Amino acid sequence: MSNITYHTFETATRILKEGPICDHCIGRLFAKLSTGLTNDQRGAAVKLALAMEADNSRRETSDDSLLQDLAPSSVHAQKSLGQDVQQGRCWVCNGLFERLDHWADQVVDALIGYEFDTFLIGTRPSGLLLENEEILWAESGTQWAEPLKTEMNREVGRRVEERLGKRANLNRPHITALLDIAKNNVELEVRSLYIFGRYRKIIRGIPQTRWPCRECRGKGCPRCNFTGRMYLESVDELIGPEVMKAADAKDTVFHGAGREDIDALMLGDGRPFIVEAVQPLKRRIDLTRLQHRINRYAAGKVEVLGLKYVEHPAVEAIKQAKADKVYRVRVTFSAKISEESLISALDIIVRAPIMQSTPTRVAHRRADLVRERKVHYTKLEELSPDGLSATIAVGCQGGLYVKELVSGDEGRTKPNLADNLNVEAKVAELDVIKIEGIII
Repeated sequence: MSNITYHTFETATRILKEGPICDHCIGRLFAKLSTGLTNDQRGAAVKLALAMEADNSRRETSDDSLLQDLAPSSVHAQKSLGQDVQQGRCWVCNGLFERLDHWADQVVDALIGYEFDTFLIGTRPSGLLLENEEILWAESGTQWAEPLKTEMNREVGRRVEERLGKRANLNRPHITALLDIAKNNVELEVRSLYIFGRYRKIIRGIPQTRWPCRECRGKGCPRCNFTGRMYLESVDELIGPEVMKAADAKDTVFHGAGREDIDALMLGDGRPFIVEAVQPLKRRIDLTRLQHRINRYAAGKVEVLGLKYVEHPAVEAIKQAKADKVYRVRVTFSAKISEESLISALDIIVRAPIMQSTPTRVAHRRADLVRERKVHYTKLEELSPDGLSATIAVGCQGGLYVKELVSGDEGRTKPNLADNLNVEAKVAELDVIKIEGIII
């Protein structure tokens, strides 16, 4: 007899003396031995081999003590002793593995109404089961064992696969069904659905996301007319409702690749965004139809294009992307300027690195740092006949504050257009024309 065989039989004999134990729980102690078998098959084989050895020992020595030890857990030992066959309740799992079909049925019932392709089973054992397993492992060791919840996940998962024709998947399943043993119920963790697109904001005065009132922080006060918000709608709220409706989701979360100022337009081919549908019932959405519905709902304010499905890592990708921007700005001046002086002033900010302290207007929510940015190019598109306003295209590095590039922000941005012209300069209108370099 090999050392492994001897150790297996010695361990099993010691455990079987503790009380009734089912095939699953004795077999789980040797889960890493003999692939291609289930734990209950391993357990049944170990019990049968021990019963045969015990019966042979009794015949040779008239000693039936081993058979007596095995009898509470082995029908073969019971038969050899002439006892009525009866199955005792397993002291380790308390009969949990007798109810595998029950748990599979609970999972199937919980999944009714959900669209999904992949799933995963998880198990939350009760405190008693964990304690029993610790006692078992203290007696047997864990060299070849696997946890109870691992077997439970596998066995229930296999039954759910057979019932639904779906496949279990350890890698980002659409739905995880958690078996709560103590509560005898199933909890579902539904993976969010992620839809990428680009939005164009075609009116001013709309923030990207909901903006709670600064005064009351969303509770409602006279300043916000008791709405709890600074603005009554946002890009998020013009896109999210139709996504939530299409996916039959509990909520949506908006993820933008940066954000434009509230008073700015977002034109060109739009700003990349991802809308996350939280706990969706539906995962198979006609995105062309959804795009049409969003654009109809947000008509005249926001429009979306290029909707497609993505996975969660894309959220981090668009948030971390360092995209260059192209702006169109309409600038007003406190005194008349010439085309020649304006072109010369623009050339200066292209040639020199731009050193920007955090703008005064956002200092309340961002750290006061000095950041170096680059203006790639400028183009004078139009200078008014009176020389008091101009339309300028600015291509620059992401993160550059264009309004302050024009005004100087009381010296916090250098060089700046106002200083270069030696007049006051302010941005009257700002449009984002292009966001470059973000490909999902």
